[in-house]
Amino acid sequence: MIKRLKMLRGIVLSAGRLKKNGLGIVMLLCAGLLLAGCSGSKSSDTGSYSGSVYTVKRGDTLYRISRATGTSVKEIARLNNISPPYTIEVGQRLKVSGGAKTSSSSGKTTKKSSTKTATVRPSSSVPQSSWPPVGQRCWLWPASGKVILPYSTADGGNKGIDISAARGTPVYAAGAGKVVYVGNQLRGYGNLIMIKHSEDYITAYAHNDTLLVNNGQSVKAGQKIATMGSTDAASVRLHFQIRYRATAIDPLRYLPPQGSKPKC
Repeated sequence: MIKRLKMLRGIVLSAGRLKKNGLGIVMLLCAGLLLAGCSGSKSSDTGSYSGSVYTVKRGDTLYRISRATGTSVKEIARLNNISPPYTIEVGQRLKVSGGAKTSSSSGKTTKKSSTKTATVRPSSSVPQSSWPPVGQRCWLWPASGKVILPYSTADGGNKGIDISAARGTPVYAAGAGKVVYVGNQLRGYGNLIMIKHSEDYITAYAHNDTLLVNNGQSVKAGQKIATMGSTDAASVRLHFQIRYRATAIDPLRYLPPQGSKPKC
C-alpha cells in the first residue's frame, strides 16, 4: 500500500507538470486506475484458492474473486447460493469452477472476531444518463474472442470488458488516436496501452503480451498495437475500457456485434 501511495503521488505530481500540454487528464486517469486496481491481478492481496475452493480475504468482492479464479460472478453466486447484495465474509470458503492453479495469500490466519463483510452495491457515481449517445463515435472491436467478464456498475466491479482468446491474438486500436501511455507501472493491469482519441475519449488495453506501439505514436482505427497475454492476470485476456471524460462506460453498449459494422 505504501508503494502504491508513493506511485500515486508521483503520478499526481506529473499531472501537474503535464497540465499545460494536455496530458494532465491522462496522468490523473492513470492515478484513478492505480487506486481502483485490477481485480484480476496476481498479487498477494487476493485470497487463496486451490482447485475448486477460494478463501475470502479482506477487501475481496465477487468480481475480484471472479478475476482471480476465472469463474464468472454469476457462477460463483450460483455455486454458493449467494443472493444480492452479494455479501461475503473474510475467511469464507467459496466454491469456484475456474481455479486450476493454486495461489496463496500471506499465510496469516484470520480470526473470526476480525471478520468483516464486503458488499457489492450499485454505484451512484456513474449515472448512465450522462453517457454519450450510441453512434457519436465509431468503435471497432479491440480483439476477437469471447467476452468472459462484462462491464459492471457495482462498486469494485469491472469497469470494462474482458475478452479471452489464445495467447498472441492481435490487439487492435478501437479507434484512431494518439498513444498516451505504454508501460506496466500500474499494478494490476500488466502491459498497458492507453490511446487518446479526443478531449473526451480514451481507451485502455491491459494484460498485453507484446507491445507494438510507442508513447506519442499516432495510430489508425484497427491498427495492431499489441498481442494478447496474461501479464498481471490469472489467464490470457484483454481488459478493454472506454473512458468518456475520465468515466468508464460500457464498451458493449458502443461496440457493434462482433463481425458487424460500427454503430455510427
